[in-house]
Amino acid sequence: MARGGRPIARRYYHWLALVLGILATSTGSIIIRLADAPALAVAAWRLSLATLLLSPLSLGPLRREWGGLTGRERWLLLAAGGCLSLHFAFWISSLDYTSVSSSVILVSTNPLWVALILRFVLREQIAGRSVVAIVVALAGAAIIGAGDLTLSPRALLGDLLALLGAVAGSAYFMLGRAVRRKLSTLAYVWPCYAVAAILLIGYTLAAGQPLLGYGLPTYGMFALLAIGPQILGHSSYNWALGYFTPVLVTIALLGEPIGASVLAFLVLGEAPPLGVWIGGPLILAGMLLAAWQEGRRQLAG
Repeated sequence: MARGGRPIARRYYHWLALVLGILATSTGSIIIRLADAPALAVAAWRLSLATLLLSPLSLGPLRREWGGLTGRERWLLLAAGGCLSLHFAFWISSLDYTSVSSSVILVSTNPLWVALILRFVLREQIAGRSVVAIVVALAGAAIIGAGDLTLSPRALLGDLLALLGAVAGSAYFMLGRAVRRKLSTLAYVWPCYAVAAILLIGYTLAAGQPLLGYGLPTYGMFALLAIGPQILGHSSYNWALGYFTPVLVTIALLGEPIGASVLAFLVLGEAPPLGVWIGGPLILAGMLLAAWQEGRRQLAG
């Protein structure tokens, strides 16, 4: 009985980590709004601090496991870090132009891009229930955003930046998924975060945005971003890639708009639109359907 129960207990542990990741990332857009700094500087500090904080734990596993990678896999890992830098550069910038709800909804459209990459680039088949889950979850996201999106040029620019962030984030997941299977979580995320941090510092300097000279509260927001949404949130997603399909992990990301919309109301006074109450249950339904399909796949394997 104990032996049979251990795999089940581990699966619950995997799901718990994924849920905690959703909760942690949901705070990201709110903390970014509270940080009194330009978007690229916020992104650079977020990834730089996360890299520094993880260094003592990551360098040992990285030394042990790096030698097992092929040259191609190392380049894939570096490319994943580059895509991660673009994801944060685009998405955090979008929050300067559009609402929290619109930004997090559009940047959470990863399942669509991942599914398209799997089907048309990698020529992989997608299970029918996963397709339904994607459609249901994206329908919920669309309903949430419908009442918040406007046709003003400023908002449209923010929407475009958030979509570009979603595309870059999807490429990050897809580039890293094969390498993630050969590396532990720390050995995988540290080089990705380090590459992203270096590139974001470069973007910030190239854009003429200052990296220093902010008040203590803003530096506190930088630290919160690194510890919560980045280390606890995104690292949980990367850890989950070792146990779940990219489709399921990116569908789980759709839980972020719900949490972010609630926090935007409580902290920033941005009332979530009526669509949140309609689209939210659809997003949850899509996530549950994807979870059921993933459970069937794991049991069959």
